[in-house]
Amino acid sequence: MAAYNKILATAAAVVLLALMVASAGTTTEAAVTCGTVASSINPCLGYLKGSVAAVPGACCSGIKSLNAAASTTPDRQTACKCLKSAASSISGINLALAAGLPGKCGVSIPYKISPSTDCNQVK
Repeated sequence: MAAYNKILATAAAVVLLALMVASAGTTTEAAVTCGTVASSINPCLGYLKGSVAAVPGACCSGIKSLNAAASTTPDRQTACKCLKSAASSISGINLALAAGLPGKCGVSIPYKISPSTDCNQVK
C-alpha cells in the first residue's frame, strides 16, 4: 500500500509540474507598465506642450525603447492604454503632436496616440 501511495504522489507531482511548465509559456500578462511608459515619454513633454520646437533626442530614444519593449499584444495594449491615459490627463498636450510623435522618431506603431483609440483592438 505504501508503494502505491508513493507512485500516486509521484504521478501527481509530475502532472502538476507539466501543468506549470505548459502554463509558463502562455502568460498573457503585460511586461510593459505605465511607469515604463511615463519614463519613456517624459523627455517628450516639452515638445508635446509646445515649449520646445523640435523633438528632443532623448524623447526619440524613449519612444524607440518603449516600442522595442512592447513586443507582444498585451504589451502593446498596455502601452496604448497608458499613452491614451497620458494624452487625456496631462494638460496642455497637443494631441496632433502626440499622434505624430512616433513618425517623427522613425517608429511605426499599430495605433494612433489619441484619447479616442480603442486599445483593446491593438494587436
